[in-house]
Amino acid sequence: MAGVDRDSRHAEFEAEALVHLDDLYGLALRLTGGDEPRAEDLVQTTCLRAYERWSQYEVGTNCRAWLMTILRSTFINEYHARRSRPTPVDYDEVGEWSVFEGRSPEDPEARFFENVVDERIVAAIDALPDEFRLPLVLSDLQGLKYREIAESLGVPVGTVKSRLFRARRQLQRALYDYAREAGIIS
Repeated sequence: MAGVDRDSRHAEFEAEALVHLDDLYGLALRLTGGDEPRAEDLVQTTCLRAYERWSQYEVGTNCRAWLMTILRSTFINEYHARRSRPTPVDYDEVGEWSVFEGRSPEDPEARFFENVVDERIVAAIDALPDEFRLPLVLSDLQGLKYREIAESLGVPVGTVKSRLFRARRQLQRALYDYAREAGIIS
């Protein structure tokens, strides 16, 4: 009988949760600054954690929001862990110029943002340092309140506001010429 329960649990998870993989991947790409391998790992870890906790999920409720919360928490935990240890850099492998590759056609978020946000805007967001990009994505793309972002990041609300201000200022500077070319400002 345990095998039947496991099979029905697995089928239920596939039907409810796995239909949101594209949305999870899109958010993971935003949070990781377009780092596809890191985004894929984040989605995989999220799915594993969701499956392990599937008994805690109430079928029929908002599974997408539940999964996004797990993904966001996973990213924030990894962010804190990475921030607490130095990142080694092999200076021989770092080139003089940085090249940004375009998004692949398989990227579901790229298809969405093609209609809403220009590639230059996405690149400018992706170029922000983690400490600024993360609050910006959580606030402006995920719609979280300052208090929720502060709790997620483990920082005071004032720090969230300051980082959002700085992120938006950096975006303004990075996109000023673009806004003039597009006729948004004169």
